[in-house]
Amino acid sequence: MKIIRWIFRFIWKLTLWFFGLSIGLVILYRFVPIPITPLMVIRLFEQATDSKREMRLYKDWEPISSISRHVPQAVVAAEDQKFPHHNGFDFEAMEKAWEGNKKGKRIKGASTITQQTVKNAFLWPNRSYIRKGLEAYFTVLVEFIWGKERIMEVYLNIIEMGDGIYGIEAAAQHYYKIPAEKVNRSQAALIAAVLPNPLRWNPTRPTAYIKGRQSWILRQMNNLEPVGYGK
Repeated sequence: MKIIRWIFRFIWKLTLWFFGLSIGLVILYRFVPIPITPLMVIRLFEQATDSKREMRLYKDWEPISSISRHVPQAVVAAEDQKFPHHNGFDFEAMEKAWEGNKKGKRIKGASTITQQTVKNAFLWPNRSYIRKGLEAYFTVLVEFIWGKERIMEVYLNIIEMGDGIYGIEAAAQHYYKIPAEKVNRSQAALIAAVLPNPLRWNPTRPTAYIKGRQSWILRQMNNLEPVGYGK
C-alpha cells in the first residue's frame, strides 16, 4: 500500500509541476521572444551528423509591427484561412482529414497556424498520440493567453523557412537581401508557398508547382479580408 500511495503522490506532484511549468512558460513567451525551439535543436543535430549539410542557425526576432503586412496575409491565405476566427482548431478540416485517412488518403490543412506555432515552440515534429494530446493542451493555453496577434508574431518568427533559416526576418534577408518590413506581396506569397516543405523548395528558385501555389495564394490574399497585422 505504501508503494501505491508513493506512486500516486509522485504522479500528482509530477502533474502539478507539468501544469505549473507549462502555464508559466506560455505566460513568459507572451511577452519575451522565444530564444530557441525543439525543432531548431533537432535540425542542428541533423546538420552536425550530415556531411553534406552546413551547420547553421539563422534567426532574428522582429515584432509584428516591423513585418510587412503582406506576410501574415500570405500565410493565412496559404495555411489557415479561418485563423482570425477559430479558437485554435479547425474542426471541419480535422473531420475531412479523419475521413481521408480512413480512406487511405492524406489530407493537408487540418493543422491551424496556432497548432503549428505550438508544435514549433514547445513540442517535437514526430506524430504520436501523446504529442497530439500535448498539442491540443498547449493550443488551448496559447489561444487564451496570447491572442491572435501574438500567435502570428511568434509563428512568423520561429517557423522553418529553409535549411537553418527560421522566421521571416532571416528568410527575407537570406532570400531577398531585404528586411521583413520590405517584403512585397509576390515575395510573401512565394515564401508562404514553400512552407509545407522548406527543406525541399526555395522561393528564389520556384518550380512550376511553387509558381502555381504562389498564384493561388495571391488570389486568396485578394479575396480574404485583411488580417490586420504587420506594417
